[in-house]
Amino acid sequence: MDFLEYNEALCEQRGAMLAGKLRVTDRDVIFKYRKTGKTEQFPGADIELLNWQRLSGDWGLRVFLKNGDLYRFGGFKDSDQDKVAKFFQQTFGKELAAKQMSLKGWNWGSAVFKGNALSFDVEDTTAFELPLSYVSQCTAGKSEVTLEFHHHDDAVVSLMEMRFHLPPTAENTDPTEAFQDQVMKKASVVTATGDVLAIFREVKGLTPRGRYDIGIYPTFINMHGKTFDFKIPFNTILRLFLLPHRDGRQTFFVLAVDPPIKQGMTRYHFLILRFDLDEDDEMDLELPISDEDLKTKYEGRLPKEMKGQGYEVLSRLTKGLANKKLMVPGSFKGNSSTPAVACSYKAAAGYLYPLERGFMYIHKPPIFVRFEEILSVNFARSGGGTRTFDFEIQVKNDLVHTFSSIEKEEYGNLFSFVQEKKIRIKSKGGMEKGANYMSEDSGDAADPYLERMKREGEERDEDDPDDEDESTDEDFNPEGDGGANSDVAEEFESNPESTESEGGDSDDSAKKAKKLKKKEKKEKREKKRASTSSNKPAKRKKKDTGAPKRPMSAYFIWLNEHREQIKEEHPGISVTEVSKKAGEMWRELKDKSEWEKKNQEAKARYEEEMKEWRASGGAVAGKTPKAGKSSSPKKSISSTPGTGGGAGLGFKSKEYISDSGSSEEDSDERPLKNKASKGATKGKSVKKAKEEDDEEEEAASTPASSDESGASGDDSD
Repeated sequence: MDFLEYNEALCEQRGAMLAGKLRVTDRDVIFKYRKTGKTEQFPGADIELLNWQRLSGDWGLRVFLKNGDLYRFGGFKDSDQDKVAKFFQQTFGKELAAKQMSLKGWNWGSAVFKGNALSFDVEDTTAFELPLSYVSQCTAGKSEVTLEFHHHDDAVVSLMEMRFHLPPTAENTDPTEAFQDQVMKKASVVTATGDVLAIFREVKGLTPRGRYDIGIYPTFINMHGKTFDFKIPFNTILRLFLLPHRDGRQTFFVLAVDPPIKQGMTRYHFLILRFDLDEDDEMDLELPISDEDLKTKYEGRLPKEMKGQGYEVLSRLTKGLANKKLMVPGSFKGNSSTPAVACSYKAAAGYLYPLERGFMYIHKPPIFVRFEEILSVNFARSGGGTRTFDFEIQVKNDLVHTFSSIEKEEYGNLFSFVQEKKIRIKSKGGMEKGANYMSEDSGDAADPYLERMKREGEERDEDDPDDEDESTDEDFNPEGDGGANSDVAEEFESNPESTESEGGDSDDSAKKAKKLKKKEKKEKREKKRASTSSNKPAKRKKKDTGAPKRPMSAYFIWLNEHREQIKEEHPGISVTEVSKKAGEMWRELKDKSEWEKKNQEAKARYEEEMKEWRASGGAVAGKTPKAGKSSSPKKSISSTPGTGGGAGLGFKSKEYISDSGSSEEDSDERPLKNKASKGATKGKSVKKAKEEDDEEEEAASTPASSDESGASGDDSD
């Protein structure tokens, strides 16, 4: 057995059991937190005690090291005890002993300090155990001591304060002071001890906002502002980032810390410092550290002298003291040849940095997503239109980070970066062209709305041209010459006399040329409308209600006979579920010959009925005569001067003249009456001409015509 590995293990951290991966090799014990990626590691040879104890809900492994540190790992099953005990016995020679906890519930006992832990024992049995590194402050009173603890955001219930009552003793020493001294030696309380190594004045802070004087001490960073002071121990720093701004004139220095710093009720997991390159002067720094300490204590990570701009010196110094890697942009380059992509997260604008191990977003709020956490990414269309898109990142806890309003020119580079890192792409957002879509070559991609507006504009230009060759308002004279030279009369051809006066002089030839040009444009519009109408789908022919019905298929014949049976076997089943169940039963039915035979018989009957129906004249020219209407064809009516609508006063539409119930005699007589009314309407008003036409129509209606109309109605019945 080379190693033990548990992918669903837990590790206690400031009162919270955090998920991660535990791996025990023949040399080290390694635990990697799933959320933050932080790694806890210690050699197996440093283990002093190893216990198997009961934790909340499951079994746990208690590891006490020789340097006094205490670790508790959970997520084990009862069956894992023998396997773990055998591995540690064979590998490190450590026996796994069971540790019993006191369950009496007494609050009177003895406090035992061992290493970096405080154990409260009741009758020599441990009731609870506290690592002193969880303590943030210790205050001594007259007869009691108050312990305050670091808050953990992931803990469901957080222990904030605990008080111990210490009765006075006969000895001269004060028990409260002795208790406080023991706690403060191992507590995680940052005090301004030691000499300052460097000071950086008036550094701009984005998170938390303000200007700070930053002092670098051997064990912590002190940020002194006008209102708040923050102390950040180097052992709480998880990651360091040095990210250039997109404009090339600023640089961000980012520190990821755990536990976060507190400002009132607000907690900051990231500290973002901004340096302006124009204002940042170069500085020379000589560290007040001996050469021996630089080699032994810091292992050569820090040089004796540092020279450069402020952000360079601060980042290198913090990197060496915290012993953390400094993350900088890698191979990714955006459309502007910078490593940042401008975007928005919720309502705030910021920058997304695709790095070699994750995505970093600055700022409000700062977000860092490691590649190990990502389930998939999604390229989605933005709600603002086709000029931008959204980039969605889904992590393993089903949380989705949406970075919106990214310019489409960034799509190709971002898509290639995600593919290179082998991250699963859930969707391309309907972008079939892949990584080349939305690139610089496709900058003139068609916008459907824009194209439609262009077409409408072209049609308006054709209908109302603004060319100099077009006639002006002065050329339009509908009353002059009785409308003989009217453009409208010429277009509708409702005034035949208009063509007789053409020719003879230069003015008439110019007008003729203008009219010819308008006709050409009209023909172009008609051709365009004809081409667009031809693309429309053909109208569905109306079904003849008198024709015989088509035969049902074998499946529907079977379904009609078994529908009630299905409803009885499955009471309360819906209509759609009946169809679904019937389809399954029909597919499972092996012998379908009976229903296919019935289908063939129905087809034969249908063919016989169709022959009889066609023989009786039911399908003449694909139509059936309708009752109540005359079957005689209507004659076309020529457009003559009348009182209807239209461009000219003499135009009357066909719908106004013809009547669906009129006979052939009425339709033959009506053009004659309109011709007779032509002479009457000349030189008269429209209203008077309409009254004369109505009188003539009343005089023309005779009993003979009404009898003939009644006869045609009998024929249609």
